[in-house]
Amino acid sequence: MDKPANSCTAIQVYLMKKFETKAIRTQSERTQNKEHAVPVYLTSSFVFEDAEDMRAVFEEEKEDNAYSRYSKPNLKDLVEKMCAIEGNETGINAAYGMSGIFTTFATFLNAGDHILSCASIFGSTHSLLVKYFPKWNISHTFFDAQASTASLEKLVQPNTKMLFVETPTNPAVDIIDLAALEKFAKAHNLLFVVDNCFATPYLQKPIQYGADLVLHSATKYTDGQGRVLGGLILGREELIREAYLFARVAGPAMSPFNAWVLSKSLETLAVRMERHCANALYIAEQLSNHKAIDLVKYPFLPSHPQHEIAKKQMRLGGGIVTFSLKEGLAKGRSFLNNLKMLSLSPNLGDTRTIATHPASTTHAKLSEEERLQVGITEGMVRISVGLEHQEDILEDILQAIEA
Repeated sequence: MDKPANSCTAIQVYLMKKFETKAIRTQSERTQNKEHAVPVYLTSSFVFEDAEDMRAVFEEEKEDNAYSRYSKPNLKDLVEKMCAIEGNETGINAAYGMSGIFTTFATFLNAGDHILSCASIFGSTHSLLVKYFPKWNISHTFFDAQASTASLEKLVQPNTKMLFVETPTNPAVDIIDLAALEKFAKAHNLLFVVDNCFATPYLQKPIQYGADLVLHSATKYTDGQGRVLGGLILGREELIREAYLFARVAGPAMSPFNAWVLSKSLETLAVRMERHCANALYIAEQLSNHKAIDLVKYPFLPSHPQHEIAKKQMRLGGGIVTFSLKEGLAKGRSFLNNLKMLSLSPNLGDTRTIATHPASTTHAKLSEEERLQVGITEGMVRISVGLEHQEDILEDILQAIEA
């Protein structure tokens, strides 16, 4: 787990005003080898000039690399780039998205604390709150993604310390009004944490809406090609410092190779997200009136319940489309089995279009009642729309429905 990265140190920062330029040109300073791309630093540890140099680094009197669980050049490069494009002060890395979520919860929640969380969250995050944290006397209350802040007032307890949300939610792509939650969190002195995995910094910047910490599963759109795992925690400097101290001991560190891949991937994030979103909107529009489908949900469809909020806080609608097949579980499984091009995988954010059945995979640990509460029906299918030609994607979906 890296030390928190300082603000961008790249050459000619003052020229980098646009997202695409920051994503490409934010880069660690060149070494004496004058490389154009940042090298991969595959080393477990680092050397020192003398005993005093070593002491000063370990005492953090001097900023330098000591041991790869603490800090390393590739992670610094990745975090600085993410902070530059999302607008955060600083951040740290994690081996996986879930490592980042656990590190955040474990750092800022103590025994006896209470967390207020959106009900529609990733299945593993749900399991942390429901199965494991109660063992440490950390309680939770779930609220509906469409709940008003007035209704949330009744859920706040004297020991509530954190407000946690995903938006768009996984997998139902509900949209949560971040500006409204910022006022609510401040009024109750809650740490406001946003999982920005589905939107990415290109589509949404939670820090602009008052989020204290922003989390990413970099495994998804940050990589964009299904190659490596990684997570990021970004936010205010004083908070990231606390998360770093916990992670330095706990050790959920990302590998330097993964960090290098992810940093290079960010250079194409903007162009990839434009294509993901264009393809996803096309698929959603084409499926909206299909006779075999009950409901199609996509944030930039006018029929989406939170369409106006999505347009306000997101640049585009994202790459995820969900729809519910009328005949339920049997039809959902039949649909997946009949796909010829689309991949069957629990992942998302890939160049390749992926189909998932949340009720039997990513959210299978939830009870049927819990799934229905967050909009996961037996016939729901989540499509992570890739970068293939949109007509080819649609043709495979349609033939699988008809078959």
